[in-house]
Amino acid sequence: MSLEQAIKDQARRLGFTLAGVTIPEPPLYLSTFERWLDAGRHGDMHYLADDRARARRADPRLILPECKSIFVLAAPYADPKSVEASDGPAPAGRVAAYAWGDDYHNIFPPKLQGLVAFIEEQVGQPVPNRYYSDTGPILERNLAQRAGLGWIGKNTCLINPKRGSYFLLAEILLGIELEPDPPFTTDHCGTCTRCIEACPTGCILSDRTIDARRCISYLTIELKGDIPEELRPLLGNWVFGCDVCQMVCPWNRFATDTIDEAFSPRPDVPRPNLIHELSLSPEAFNRKFKNSPVKRTKRRGYLRNVAVNLGNLQDSKAIQALGNTLEDSGSMMREHASWAIENIKKTQNE
Repeated sequence: MSLEQAIKDQARRLGFTLAGVTIPEPPLYLSTFERWLDAGRHGDMHYLADDRARARRADPRLILPECKSIFVLAAPYADPKSVEASDGPAPAGRVAAYAWGDDYHNIFPPKLQGLVAFIEEQVGQPVPNRYYSDTGPILERNLAQRAGLGWIGKNTCLINPKRGSYFLLAEILLGIELEPDPPFTTDHCGTCTRCIEACPTGCILSDRTIDARRCISYLTIELKGDIPEELRPLLGNWVFGCDVCQMVCPWNRFATDTIDEAFSPRPDVPRPNLIHELSLSPEAFNRKFKNSPVKRTKRRGYLRNVAVNLGNLQDSKAIQALGNTLEDSGSMMREHASWAIENIKKTQNE
């Protein structure tokens, strides 16, 4: 058995269902990403446009000078359709499926460290390395395509023809030469435009990028201030992230991999009771979302999203709970709760 195959087999034992090798050359679609940054479509994610990050993104050897190979991995998470919208108590919100369980930022590093140890055992010496799980200045999906894991779809997700797109990526930069896998060169999206047509905010662009400033995932997670008023009705009941563009993708009918138990749905997370969520104290929020991706938005951002969801669902039962938040909440929460109350009352008067 080759070293490459031995590493891939070990990666699968660790829960990574896809694995491939590529070279540390400049990414093929770097110019597209640079144009995206220059157009300001990254919104408030200023760290993406940092000069040092841009330089490293263009040349992985600036991250690890000894880098000779990049090992790219993917691990599946739950199919969003496995928990129906009706399963939650009304009025119920929706959380993106990757965030139903534990945070992959916590789950992956020990696995990647273990895989590095396995590689060093196989070669009989220390191996210079650096690993990431959506945490470093690299173009993950571009590397994954070049490592043969799939193609970048019109919705910007990496899609594998046998496993769809419900998976999370990780990479290990290695100071040893491995035989690279052939890149995935076929575009299986064809003339399909389901993701573009289904996007609630119309954020998917024709060059296989998105305008993050309109993306529900950005608005509910990355954006730390007020959600633009004209976009609030388009959030529907997505309280954290969004799965719409993947749920309509026909390739996800093949998404049947067994997921790591750590990514299994926690109670009351996939479809939270929105009125109940408004009463979460800081301590209760931290307990509920301990080691969860949802903590990324912090309590103030989560409750901001909850308020917008309630305004969109227009359930009169939410008015009192929203009103209670006006007394002791910060200015951002008061703004979104007031908007929600007005939206509900406006519908009642029509």
